[in-house]
Amino acid sequence: MKRLICVCLALLLLMTGCDGLGAPAQYSELYVDTFDTVVQLVAYDSDEQHFREQAEEFHRLLQEYDRLYDIYTAYDGVNNLYEVNRQAGVAPVKVDDRILDLLEFGKEVYTLSGGKVNIAAGAVLSLWHQARTAGLNDPANAALPDASALAEASKHTAIEDMVIDRQAGTVFLRDPAMSLDVGAIAKGYATEQLCLWIERNAWSQAAVSAGGNVRTVGSKGDGTPWVIGVENPNRDDKQAYVATLCLTGQALVTSGDYQRTYTVDGVLYHHIIDPATCMPADYVHSTTVLCDDSGLADALSTALFLMPVADGQALVASLEGVEALWVTDDYQTIMTDGFEAAQKEE
Repeated sequence: MKRLICVCLALLLLMTGCDGLGAPAQYSELYVDTFDTVVQLVAYDSDEQHFREQAEEFHRLLQEYDRLYDIYTAYDGVNNLYEVNRQAGVAPVKVDDRILDLLEFGKEVYTLSGGKVNIAAGAVLSLWHQARTAGLNDPANAALPDASALAEASKHTAIEDMVIDRQAGTVFLRDPAMSLDVGAIAKGYATEQLCLWIERNAWSQAAVSAGGNVRTVGSKGDGTPWVIGVENPNRDDKQAYVATLCLTGQALVTSGDYQRTYTVDGVLYHHIIDPATCMPADYVHSTTVLCDDSGLADALSTALFLMPVADGQALVASLEGVEALWVTDDYQTIMTDGFEAAQKEE
């Protein structure tokens, strides 16, 4: 459903180790083979070999999540979301518990967002994906999805038709014309699960950036916070970031209207689709969420983007431990008090 704003940790992290025998040094790895983005792992470890071994396991788990949540590709021996969509209206599909966990989270997010974030809206989102891909490949003939096709597809987005059977370990799409698209939650959810694994098994001081979905574990090696910037959506403004935050064990996720775009008749169209209109939302230029859970931050950044600022403020105010930043349609910034308090002092 969206591509998260690119915040490269390498630009914002101090790439130095600590002095002294056995003191932790900072190590980093980049992965380009999952979730259609660059994933960066940064961690402090007193033993480089230990870091390499744990990083290899991190990468293996990252690849597993990517394959399980993939809606475009089949993999041998894996019943992933592609297979669930393929069997829509045909038969339940037995899946890994990590898929069931994600889909149940998707249902929670649907309720929390008042239906704005709907993982069952794949029928609509696939039409936009096809139109955008065709338009990027052939800009001269770029076109919007057919309005009647969008209207028809919107009839097949009922999340109630996604049936999860925990006892049997299956998921079934009752409507043969519906499909799942977990782009609004999958990357953030997987990032959160991987960081929980890091906390249990690998490091107490680390950070993961998955296409800009940033989740920190503890502090940096010297005890100072991780410093993360929120990208400025205004390309005419020389200021790179609209905010710079200090994080210790928190997640930061941004949704914006300047990623995954294409142009039709001189008009730029982005990829975050309002389920009420089946068209790209136009309330704000970007929304950023700060909280302890990367999956929740991912989902909420999309939800806030898909509603008026006042509605988004009310939603954030109703949630404990959630802070937010909006960049409005005229490029003004609005922050919650907690978000402003987390900013790095100049």
